[in-house]
Amino acid sequence: MLPVEIITTFFAAAILLGLVPGPDNIFVLTQSALRGKGPGLIVMLGLCTGLIVHTTAVTLGVAIIFQTSAIAFSALKLTGSGYLLYLAWQAMRAPIENLQAESGGSTNYKKLYVRGIIMNITNPKVSIFFLAFLPQFADPSRGPVALQLFLLGGLFILATLLVFGGIALLAGTLGGLLSRSDRTQKMLNRVAGIVFIGLALKLAATEP
Repeated sequence: MLPVEIITTFFAAAILLGLVPGPDNIFVLTQSALRGKGPGLIVMLGLCTGLIVHTTAVTLGVAIIFQTSAIAFSALKLTGSGYLLYLAWQAMRAPIENLQAESGGSTNYKKLYVRGIIMNITNPKVSIFFLAFLPQFADPSRGPVALQLFLLGGLFILATLLVFGGIALLAGTLGGLLSRSDRTQKMLNRVAGIVFIGLALKLAATEP
């Protein structure tokens, strides 16, 4: 199996990559600031579930399709962009009452979890990143490559849980203080909408 030094190096790199501003951690930050720590953590779990899909895809060789097929890549990124625009539209028009109601609704947690999954799996860059990143730390001479890739994917998910969990807790605390003002809550909603639009445009402009 993988030696401790390889695992340590990979885990440290995964932590640093999780801290780099990107669609997923910004998504966790905005949702936590708007709805609180709990919903932010649920979104984080949805995103990490998406990472399981990407890890499996890379291990099974499916992700290569998105690197070699321009049509598949374009279809997936446009789906993701469309979903982000839908979220932006929802955020822009959501009244204060909806935000307060959503913060404690059990049904909403399921929606937020699914939202995190969709947000992650519709970003083809994640599959391509995993395809390029994970195999660098695998070595056929140390045993089955598939098991090594699953182990590396699990470590990356653990690093993501730690980093995104910290972001969710911090943003949820700050958002909770700010949401006491109706005016500030509306402003946070508008900011979230703008962030979603920006992420949608960035995703739509990405190239394989």
